[in-house]
Amino acid sequence: MTPSSRRVRTAGAIAVVAALAAVAVPATTASAAPATRDAAIAQARANVTHNAGVFGYGAGQDLVLKDVVLDADGTSHIRFDRTYQGLPVVGGDLVVHQDTRGRLKDTSRAAAHDAAVKSTVPKVPAQSGAANALSAAPGVRDATSTPELVVWAADGTPRLAWRTVVEGTGEHGQPAGKVVVTDATTGEQIESYDAEHQAAGTGNSEYTGQVTIETTAANGGYTLTDPVRGHVTKDAGNLSAGSIKATSGTPFTSTTNVWGDGRKFSANRATAAVDAHANTAWTYDYYKNVHGRNGIKNDGKGATVFVHVGTNWDNAQWSDSCFCMMTGDGNGNTDPEQVDLDTMGHEMTHGVTSATANLRYSGESGGLNESTSDIFGTMVEWYANNKVDTGDYLFSDQSTPPWLRRFDKPSLDGKSADCWSSSVGKLDVHFSSGVGNHWFYLASEGSGGKTVNGVAYNSPTCNKSTVTGIGNQKVAKIWYRALTVYMTSTTNYKGARAASLNAARDLYGAGSTEYNAVAAAWSAVNVN
Repeated sequence: MTPSSRRVRTAGAIAVVAALAAVAVPATTASAAPATRDAAIAQARANVTHNAGVFGYGAGQDLVLKDVVLDADGTSHIRFDRTYQGLPVVGGDLVVHQDTRGRLKDTSRAAAHDAAVKSTVPKVPAQSGAANALSAAPGVRDATSTPELVVWAADGTPRLAWRTVVEGTGEHGQPAGKVVVTDATTGEQIESYDAEHQAAGTGNSEYTGQVTIETTAANGGYTLTDPVRGHVTKDAGNLSAGSIKATSGTPFTSTTNVWGDGRKFSANRATAAVDAHANTAWTYDYYKNVHGRNGIKNDGKGATVFVHVGTNWDNAQWSDSCFCMMTGDGNGNTDPEQVDLDTMGHEMTHGVTSATANLRYSGESGGLNESTSDIFGTMVEWYANNKVDTGDYLFSDQSTPPWLRRFDKPSLDGKSADCWSSSVGKLDVHFSSGVGNHWFYLASEGSGGKTVNGVAYNSPTCNKSTVTGIGNQKVAKIWYRALTVYMTSTTNYKGARAASLNAARDLYGAGSTEYNAVAAAWSAVNVN
């Protein structure tokens, strides 16, 4: 449907306050304890209604449930997206924090949360949607566009806008696309960003040696379907990834339940599938066993994993649209398949982020999105405890030797930022992520020189301080809680500091060694 044929609605000006403010609010609601998930959700909706001034909740608005976190002590954290007159409010998401009796304690809010109607928006010119969006994605071949009318308030300047997803294929047949936001009144581009997030048989893998993998007996043989976790691994047949759907591809089958030959650049197409299948299982298990998360969307459902995507595509991606992971065969020369442990964990973490805080893939929020995937991709590697691909702070060191990014001093790649500055949000999100990665290393291992699992690191601080680490397992638990409970779509680095300190307080107590280490590490990368 084109913009000119869609019904144009009015949208009020939305007043804006600081992003991700964890604000103490009066407990003015009922005292009954929400004993179940449904009760907690209902109480959260009531809390928003009864505290409309706090949330800026008014006529024409509605709440769309996004995620639920129930703590062991009975407190709850209910995440909502917001709509206005049926239109999504970009930058209007919020989290309702409730005590054990269902009373409102705090709120985490994205940029926009006051929807008092002050003016109407004139009729939208057709060219402000798809046409401008297509011109903003010149590298996308065979492109199609899908415009959506939204209230766009992510930068604190609310306006009616067209959010257009341009989808097609890139040079190697990989999914390529842009999300382009254009002002509905003037047609001017507000922003654009990537639509895709780049990054018990016997398996002979490429990166992790011989591994045991879960398979399913079928038709006298076996398929790479994991009955425990629900994911399936398929051969994309070098299909152009832009056209891949969850039903695409061919299932891998074997009569012996022995898979792959363990070689790099293998002619045996099941070899890459072994890595993908096993690493997806390790990622699932990491989130479930460490963080209590039941699958990417916390709904127990497994994803579809495609290997051999595109032609000489040296990358991997997660796609929300097909709820699937896609990996290429490498560049055909020096880099083999992109199915190593931390790469797989990285890409699937994009799905976790999308299902929770939904950090926007632009500016500092985009850097945090990428950093979150680097952090948890690395933690999947540590969790797997594999003798071949040991835990380290070198991201994608197996498929992109000696490494693609590193945590102790991100700037060693020549592009990433070690320290926060006011211009860091202008970097590509893969390079602005360096600030978050550096923080994670310092909080985990501390500053200065250190050898871990045979790898030498030497991490400086931006403020010349000395930082003592608390171990990556504690830091990862803090970061997971910050992501799933306190961050919202527009969280920036300052907001991430606040979110992680809130999480450290919840888990270990305010003023604890862990709390102080988190704060010191943020200061050490100039985030205060």
